[in-house]
Amino acid sequence: MNITIIGSGNVATHMAAAFKNAGHRIVQVYSRDIQHASLLAYHVGAEAIDNLADINSDTGLFVVSVKDDAIATIAEALSAHQKLIVHTSGSTELSTLLAFTSNAGVFYPLQTFSKIKELDFRSVPLCLEAANDTILADLKQLAFTISNNVYTVSSAQRRILHLAAVFACNFPNYLYSVAQDLLAQYQLEFDLLRPLILETAQKVLEQEPRNVQTGPAVRNDAGTMAAHMQLLSDMPMLQEVYTLLSQGIIKNNKGLTADE
Repeated sequence: MNITIIGSGNVATHMAAAFKNAGHRIVQVYSRDIQHASLLAYHVGAEAIDNLADINSDTGLFVVSVKDDAIATIAEALSAHQKLIVHTSGSTELSTLLAFTSNAGVFYPLQTFSKIKELDFRSVPLCLEAANDTILADLKQLAFTISNNVYTVSSAQRRILHLAAVFACNFPNYLYSVAQDLLAQYQLEFDLLRPLILETAQKVLEQEPRNVQTGPAVRNDAGTMAAHMQLLSDMPMLQEVYTLLSQGIIKNNKGLTADE
């Protein structure tokens, strides 16, 4: 398939590489910043453009991978080409594209992406939605060329999936950063926590998260939690975070016991 990538960020970079590696042709890469477009275009053998007026008519599919609030504007501009348009957003409804074209779908990769870290795209879940069954069949065929995990997911389901992903990925990563800052105050290295992080992640890959919860909150260890709050006495925002998360753990694990 001849594909034009709209965007040059983390998701666009990994998807463009996956398509190219699967034998598809990346016709163009668009970005408002021509340097960003050029860098990605160089790696996938495409033309870099920074003006949507320069779209190549050989394109059969536009993959729109930009900030959510820019999707509608991009879709309106691309709709004149009467080609299939998909976006990669987890929280934007299909109807955003349908406002401008009936030739539309969603191609949402459920993964965290960084340009500096390679990953096996074949393991990435791809969540698809389409304006009709014919487009959905075409998107499934395309999706299976780059991933072994392809799902049909509605806009409503995808919004919840995206929200769940924020809780499972973005928030824990923020908490890792908080932990690193706390350690740094006492000249301790974050490397001390890496085995703990890996073991916790391994547990939830094999068991239900609720069943492997540990720590003072699940034991309702009031003394330890009070001591932690004292250590956070000059950080009221973190005290609030600690309290809310501890209360959530206690409520979520009522009736369960833990070893730690």
